[in-house]
Amino acid sequence: MEPLRLSKRMAELGLCSRREADEYIARGWVYVDGVVVDVLGTKVLPTQTITLKKAAQTAQANRVTVLINKPIGYVSGQAEDGYQPAVVLVKPENQWDGDTTGVAFQREHLQSLVPAGRLDIDSVGLLVLTQDGRVAKTLIGENSQVEKEYLVRVEGDLSPGGLKLLNYGLSLDGEPLRPAQVKWQNDDQLRFVLKQGKKRQIRRMCELVGLRVVGLKRIRIGNVYLDDLPTGQWRYLAADESFI
Repeated sequence: MEPLRLSKRMAELGLCSRREADEYIARGWVYVDGVVVDVLGTKVLPTQTITLKKAAQTAQANRVTVLINKPIGYVSGQAEDGYQPAVVLVKPENQWDGDTTGVAFQREHLQSLVPAGRLDIDSVGLLVLTQDGRVAKTLIGENSQVEKEYLVRVEGDLSPGGLKLLNYGLSLDGEPLRPAQVKWQNDDQLRFVLKQGKKRQIRRMCELVGLRVVGLKRIRIGNVYLDDLPTGQWRYLAADESFI
């Protein structure tokens, strides 16, 4: 039985992200078999019991996750090509008045608030920003199986067998895509449900079967829906909401 880095094992157990694990270890907030471990790089066996001090649990509870209805013209992550990142929308005047969490906006909520998944500049809809490494791992971790649902307006002539290929059989970047759920919503709109998120994946998939995307909106991530959140506004993820 091979020992693992403590931070990696903590991430595997879903206690936190690896970055957060290093922070907790350095602060002396991690127990291994009841003993505090505060040395980065420490290795543990999979059979050992890892727990967190209450201070770490409190820090996690205070981390926020924000849901934005991203408009066209904003990038998901860092500013690029003169376009602003979606995080600039997270300010008090843009908080949705339908937010029922009761959480008051604080400047600290912007610290380490990063996108958990991409939504390209020409697309709109549900974008998640989070301070919580557990949320990020759930949504964009290597083994994530969380569904993302989109409404996609298209133009062009679908190639023979194209709808079947959209569901399964296409490859991008030299790799077969995971099975998807794709069906017609109406005459010019498709509904996509994906469990992965390659760069501009839906647009590229459509191009392979003779279609051009003219509008793309993400309406759901896991169990969390965009619903009535207005364009350009945001709300906090509630304590009783979960993506899985």
